[in-house]
Amino acid sequence: MVSVSIQGSTAIFAVMGLHRLWAFKTRLEIPLAHVTDVRAADPNALREWWKGIRFPGTHVPGIICAGTFYKDGRRTFWDVGDPARAIVVDLEGEPYQRLIVEVENPAAEVARFQAAPLT
Repeated sequence: MVSVSIQGSTAIFAVMGLHRLWAFKTRLEIPLAHVTDVRAADPNALREWWKGIRFPGTHVPGIICAGTFYKDGRRTFWDVGDPARAIVVDLEGEPYQRLIVEVENPAAEVARFQAAPLT
């Protein structure tokens, strides 16, 4: 799971607990100006077994997907155990083009980003 906070003009995605081991990442800091969209994820779409080429990361279908994945020319950071609690964050001008992360309350996180100045 990921804890999300907005500090000034930066969104901070902190990977929690053992997910740090599985994702090979502890924290991502993204300028809000680089966030182009934030939305609740479609849980059914996230259950697709092929996430892309994993490097580095962990993928146990139906259990966890965490780390960096390359698919369709896009670099995506995943940290999802429960697809029903995931959000999708689209980015520009960053090493990752997309973040797909599990959060405590997806609706609240989406609302927080909608209230923040994204550009």
